[in-house]
Amino acid sequence: MGRVECEKICSLWPCEQPEEFRNVWVVAELDEQGVSEASLQMLTPARRIADKLGESVVGVIAGPPGSSQLAVEMVERGADEVIVVEHERLSEYYPDVVGSVIVELSLKYKPSVILFAATARGREMAPYVANTLKTGITADCTDFDVDPKTRDVLLIRPPFSAIMLAYIRTPFRRPQIGTARPNVFPLPERQPGRQGRIVREEVEPPEPMARLVNRVRIPRSEVPIEKAEVIVSGGRGLGTPEGFRVLEELASLLGGVIAGSRKAVDAGWIPPERQVGQTGKSVKPILYIAVGISGSAQHMVGVREARRIVAINIDENAPIIRQADYSLIADYREVIPALIEELRRLKEERSRYLEELLGPEALRTAPQGGGS
Repeated sequence: MGRVECEKICSLWPCEQPEEFRNVWVVAELDEQGVSEASLQMLTPARRIADKLGESVVGVIAGPPGSSQLAVEMVERGADEVIVVEHERLSEYYPDVVGSVIVELSLKYKPSVILFAATARGREMAPYVANTLKTGITADCTDFDVDPKTRDVLLIRPPFSAIMLAYIRTPFRRPQIGTARPNVFPLPERQPGRQGRIVREEVEPPEPMARLVNRVRIPRSEVPIEKAEVIVSGGRGLGTPEGFRVLEELASLLGGVIAGSRKAVDAGWIPPERQVGQTGKSVKPILYIAVGISGSAQHMVGVREARRIVAINIDENAPIIRQADYSLIADYREVIPALIEELRRLKEERSRYLEELLGPEALRTAPQGGGS
């Protein structure tokens, strides 16, 4: 890559040369369990990018005192190095406070790439970092690659209603910043005992511009869809919100949860946190049953990690019919009740078998739901 003629690009930006920047960073988001799974998933594309560039994967942790112990998991899941900043002001999450730490570290170390998980916090903080560093950002990437000639990272995402893929690059500025939603990339396997360098940095975070007044934990009545192994999902083809009651019963018998398409959410049939697709959540269940869902590209982006997809639709030309592992061209109002009846029968047979084999006590200790 030749030198960038900065004066011809923007005189308001500091003059930088891309070759001065090195290494692929993954910014860790912390939750009650430590480094969030969504952040750890970003180590997967980071490793691939770093290997193609011949650079290192660096985790970045900005948290309260004691956060350095969290660096071990990032190393064991693929980071070659972890930079840790510990400070009392980082005990609570404030985007401007954590973001300023990331900016200060970036100015010192000059990473070529910074990756964030596109969680609520990541979507909030990544643009702050990009704007402060006067560089580009690509949100909701579904893949990453590297141009071998220019060494630019190709940030890949589906624009224009997801009917094509855009390959976006930042040729004149560094770092190159991208986000990807949870479950787009697999969690790298943990390698206990893997060695890596842990660097402790002293950074004085600014006082937050906001103040946390109160925190209320909202109880979950069921497993969030991004963690579910079985999902029964409904779309506009259900016709009415009552259709979801039938899906709920099926999901319960399978030990799963319900979800829906953008059309179902827009119609008010299902809450937004249960939306699957490009503007919703990405899921990776063992079984995904799509009922009355056409299967637009936007929706299929959210289920590409599903192990098995079963489609039930009256329209044989619906896109999802060609993409599903198993398809049934039929009215769900006939199929789902019949399936529920069969599952109930199997569950009753299983209960009788356990009682005959092990006695009545077996019914109180046997696993429920998906065991049928």
